Amino acid sequence: QLGPHLPPRLMQQPWRLLYCTGRDGFSLRTLYRRGGQQGCPTLLLIRDTEAQAFGAFLATTIRCSNGFYGTGETFLFSFSPELKVFRWTGRNNFFVKGDVDLLMVGGGSGRYGLWLDRDLHHGGSHPCETFDNETLSPREEFCIQDLEVWGLA
Repeated sequence: QLGPHLPPRLMQQPWRLLYCTGRDGFSLRTLYRRGGQQGCPTLLLIRDTEAQAFGAFLATTIRCSNGFYGTGETFLFSFSPELKVFRWTGRNNFFVKGDVDLLMVGGGSGRYGLWLDRDLHHGGSHPCETFDNETLSPREEFCIQDLEVWGLA
């Protein structure tokens, strides 16, 4: 279902599983280490403990950073129960930021479209200026059941 929403240059690219909590454990540091080649677009998929599926397409590799990075190709999505895609609004460039304690996608006014903590057990989703998204999970703060990162290249 996500295929048609990806940038046209990536639609025929193979998907490669880079990280999954079932295989690699729950660790943001491990996710950064296994996150793929520099510049490789990635798909972040999450299932919370309420069986809701959602995530983000990132136009680049997930990595630690001092500031926000990424491009307007980045988007958030949710399956609730049908696919909803939240694209860049153009209001800011707060696409992705990662440090040892937090991974954030989207932002503005102190709120993040999607955030994950350092042990990848907890996260949150709030409406944000970058994507004008709805809350991706039934709760603004959620517990992660499964998480996968796929490389597209």
